[in-house]
This record gives sequence, C-alpha cells and structure tokens, in this order.
Amino acid sequence: MAINNQASLFILSWLLAYCILTYSANASSKSSKKTSTTNYPRPSNKLMNQIDSCWRSNPNWASNRQALADCAIGFGSSATGGKYGSIYVVTDSSDDPINPKPGTLRYGAIQTEPLWITFQGDMSITLKNELMVNSYKTIDGRGTRVEISNGPCISIDGVNHVIIHGISIHDCKPGSPGMVRSSPDHVGHRLGCDGDSIAIFSSSNVWVDHCYLARAADGLVDVTHGSNLVTVSNNYFTQHDKVMLLGHNDAFTADKSMKVTVVFNHFGPQLVQRLPRVRYGYAHVANNKYDQWLMYAIGGSADPTILSENNYFMASNDATAKQVTKRETTPNGWKSWKWRSTGDIFLNGAYFVPSGYGSTAPNYLNSQSFVAAPASSVPALTSDAGPLFCVPSQQC
Repeated sequence: MAINNQASLFILSWLLAYCILTYSANASSKSSKKTSTTNYPRPSNKLMNQIDSCWRSNPNWASNRQALADCAIGFGSSATGGKYGSIYVVTDSSDDPINPKPGTLRYGAIQTEPLWITFQGDMSITLKNELMVNSYKTIDGRGTRVEISNGPCISIDGVNHVIIHGISIHDCKPGSPGMVRSSPDHVGHRLGCDGDSIAIFSSSNVWVDHCYLARAADGLVDVTHGSNLVTVSNNYFTQHDKVMLLGHNDAFTADKSMKVTVVFNHFGPQLVQRLPRVRYGYAHVANNKYDQWLMYAIGGSADPTILSENNYFMASNDATAKQVTKRETTPNGWKSWKWRSTGDIFLNGAYFVPSGYGSTAPNYLNSQSFVAAPASSVPALTSDAGPLFCVPSQQC
C-alpha cells in the first residue's frame, strides 16, 4: 500500500510539474508575440538621416534639449513645442484627469505657458482618461524609457505647436465620457476618446518623432478635422490594423487645406492598412521603410494628392497584397487624383498604381524643404526608428 501511495504521489508531482512548465511556455510564447520598445529588431547597418544628424552627434544634447525644435523637416518643421519655455520634469507616474498633481505628466501638459516636459527616470504611465496636451508643449522622453499604455492616450485638440518625441505609446484604450482638465482654469466634459495612440484634431504645427506605436483600439496617429502642418517622422509602427488616418471623412471638406509629411518611419511587421490613408489635402510620403503590409500601404478617398518619394516597399508573400495603393471610390472616380511614385524601390512584387496629371510637388517653404535620400539608403536611414536609448554627456 505504501508503494502504491509513493507511486501515486510521484505521478501527481510529475503531472503538476508538467502543467506548470507547459503553462509557462505557452505564456512566454504568447507574450513574445507582442513587441516592445526593447525587443523589436534594429538593423546593424545605420545611417543618420537629416533630422537625427541635426542633434544626435552632440554629446551635450541633454543640456540643451530645446535645440531639438530646430531639427524638424517638412510641413511640421515650424513646430516649436516648449522651445521658449522652462523645463518641467515629470516625477510622478500617477494620473488624475480632473485635478492633476504637480509632478505628473498631465499637470505639465495642460499648463498655458510653453514647457519642455522631460522625465526624472524610466516611467510607465497608465492614464485614467485622454491626455489633453495644451499649445507650446514638448513631451521629450530622451534619456529615459517612458511608456504610455493600457489606458486612454494622447489628444492634441484645438491647439498648436506640439512636439512628441521618444515615447512608447501602445495598447491604448477608449476613454470614458467624463470630466477632463485641458488647462489650469478649464475642466470640460469629454465624450470619450476612440482609443488612438495620438489623435491630432483641429490642430497645427505638430511634430511626432521617434515614438514606438502599436496595438491601439483605434488609430496609431490620426490627423483630422482641419489639422495642418504636421510631420510624422522616425517612428516605429507595428502590430496594428488601421495605422494612420489623414483626413476625417469624405464629407469634411475642411481637410482640403491639410498638409502632412510622413518621413523616415519604419512601418514594421503585422500592419494591415492605412500607412497612411488620406482624405482631401496633401501628403508627402518619403524615405519610409515598409515591411510586408497585409492589405495595402497607401490609400485614400475624396481626391487627395499624394507624392510617394524614395520609399522602400517590401511586399509580403500574399499574392493579393502586392499593390501599395488602394482607392476608396467609384470604379473610375480616381483616374484624375494626383498620386505619384518617384524613386521608390519595390521588392517581392510590390507595385504602385499612379494616377492624375499635373504637379504633385510639396511646394515647401525654404524652412520646410528637404531632399529625399535615395531609396536604397532607407533601411539604414530608418534603422533607429522609434525611441532612442540616449545617455546624457554621450552622443545619442
């Protein structure tokens, strides 16, 4: 009887150990499918692009953070953010949408004066409702690892001159209807955000640079409702369906004035569509790396003008997802739309369907202008897309 009990105990112990090991392996496998700011691939072949070469070679970048504001290119290059303001240091990762405490990110973001917002150390922030960013603000994550995740994320609504740099923004959720403070003297009822990582709404002079963006409930970067003069650069996008929307809907004609530059981004694996999708307005899409989109890369409706210049398009092995472009309209309604490809590289069967006649040049001001690098250099130019791991007193 003792022998049988010992045998039974051994078998039960073995089964328990097996279950624990199997569960751990499955959990590890599932978690490994979600990339983070520390484990997504970064190519070893690197080349600084025009934006990065403006500041990364200076080992004293941390003592003159505001110099970054002089480095943007494209339509959002005039975004000053908090260049002419004080440094505000986030010391507290907590959040209160109505009465934020000094030291929190929200407290700095809603102030009326220009502020350059930095972080005391590595920080993971889960917001309780959408973060309303006021005008003349920079949120600068350089020198730390900052994540905004698992809650509502960033709203840039009815403001101007905002810079978001070096933040990981992922797994964003819709916000609940409720009171949210947007300035020291205004608390208003919000209807609840859609769950975008960064929503740019009726705003101008905005620059989003070197962020990691993944797995939001809605879009990763949406530029809508008459927003204008925006640059989206050096970001790493991954694991998402509807990535970037430029223009609210086909009936919102105020977006005809919208001008957006999308440059030096890495559109990484497991992205489905909208890289970007454009309604009305103008988009200059240049020097971006595209890795195997699952539906299409660049799409649109309502007669937008799109210039695709010197991008690097790698299609997936799916024979139905080789086309870069997609139009949402009647069968022949798109023939006059000005969509052009110049200098792009197409690999694994990728192809771009052009349309329309006449110039698609961005007609930049001198302060906005840049020369797109050859598409062959794009993998190296985008190799550090996403947050940089910078150390003060060293080149970044």
